[in-house]
Amino acid sequence: MKRRTAREKAFQALFQTITSDIETDEAIAHVVEGQEVDEFLYDLVHGVIQNRDELDQWISDNLDNWTFPRLAKVEKTVLRMAAYEMRYNEDVPSQVAINEAIELAKIFGEDESGKFVNGVLSKMV
Repeated sequence: MKRRTAREKAFQALFQTITSDIETDEAIAHVVEGQEVDEFLYDLVHGVIQNRDELDQWISDNLDNWTFPRLAKVEKTVLRMAAYEMRYNEDVPSQVAINEAIELAKIFGEDESGKFVNGVLSKMV
């Protein structure tokens, strides 16, 4: 599975865990639809879940004129994923994590989501 696809599936799994009372591995199973679970996807989802409080604080510290609770669920999920990659995944350059997050925000978010995500993540670098 390509990393872009793994990120999309990771986003979907994480979004499910936020919006419903579904367990992490069950959410992953739903999004891979019977395919083998990609290691990158698995690590990304579980890494975000395990480090969520720290990631949320880091994101909060870099928000201008916003509070973390006010963010839409799509933006929260995308920002958490990118923050996790930037902080914990040495194989992924920060700029790649940012670019991928912008693309996810454009796919799953509102019209201005990509610009918002770019602004927050650029400040975090």
